[in-house]
Amino acid sequence: MNAAKRATIVVKVGSSLLVGEDGKARRAWLETLVADIAKRHQAGDNIIIVSSGSIALGARTLGLEKGGRASLADAQAAASIGQIALSSLWSELLGDHQLTAAQMLLTLDDMEDRKRYLNATATLEKLLEHRAIPVINENDSVATDEIRFGDNDRLAARVAQAAAADRVLLLSDIDGLYDRRPGSETSGQFIGMVETVDESIMAMADGSSSSGLGSGGMTSKLEAAKIANLAGIELSIISGREDHPLERYALTNVGTLFKAGDGANARKAWLGGRLTSAGTITIDTGAVAALQSGSSLLAAGIISINGQFERSDVIEIKDPSGLTIARGLAEYDALDCAKIIGRRSSELEALLGYTPRSAVVHRNQMVLV
Repeated sequence: MNAAKRATIVVKVGSSLLVGEDGKARRAWLETLVADIAKRHQAGDNIIIVSSGSIALGARTLGLEKGGRASLADAQAAASIGQIALSSLWSELLGDHQLTAAQMLLTLDDMEDRKRYLNATATLEKLLEHRAIPVINENDSVATDEIRFGDNDRLAARVAQAAAADRVLLLSDIDGLYDRRPGSETSGQFIGMVETVDESIMAMADGSSSSGLGSGGMTSKLEAAKIANLAGIELSIISGREDHPLERYALTNVGTLFKAGDGANARKAWLGGRLTSAGTITIDTGAVAALQSGSSLLAAGIISINGQFERSDVIEIKDPSGLTIARGLAEYDALDCAKIIGRRSSELEALLGYTPRSAVVHRNQMVLV
């Protein structure tokens, strides 16, 4: 992190770093992190904090087992209490450096719905304009198993998209990505830089949370890196185990850097970062090649569809093996789409009874993932 360059930085702090084994906040460590944040802020950077910990803090207050994660009801109750403690803690510590904290609680729906996503973007823009520090968490008191991020790594990447951030720093209890789990029978090889998060990189992940307090793992961090990469945002996984983790990273550069991609436009980045869809379309190898060369999806290349999607819904496009290769906005609803599977463009008007649209998913409303 170059002190001469002003940037917008998203810093994600996990439960295992923020909360100790006794269920209490690790205040002394947090004070060093906030000192680092204050230094970056004073240098002119905009800082956004994505903070876990509300469930763990609330679980201690309520005396709940398994860190408050034994059931959804436990997690929701713990979050509703812990969020007060968490926001108060950040407000106090940032206030010690004359910094203003602003709380934002987001749900998956807030980031998946285009209008609500733009509302979040506008709020972040205004807060940063006034040099406040947004402190963001998933609204776990209302999130359900079916409709939630489930981890704050991907939330951090989506927030970075919304804020047009330059980089994301994921503070972890390990210092980056290894090609196999550290501590396994065969020592893992550390990976300092990743150009693209492909299947070989995803295969290195361990989806579990080592502390038992959080909900993420390396899988969620790699998924966050994919979201950031698509939006042209740099992401790093760095160790948060020691004091002053941001300054330590600036001095040592020890961590795994996921390079920023070219950066899709705002709408395509939002599409690519989505975690839910209304349905899927499976296409043949010829259509896969056409999409990869920049073409729109035509009916002739479709093998099958799944889901009850409507026109303008977000759908996933899969190759014959079932791998998602793109996301886009459907130009037809599922019923009409089913009528034209595998058909040539010249046949569509007779099949549909109206003048067909130029594509099932237009290239301007689609992003490769």
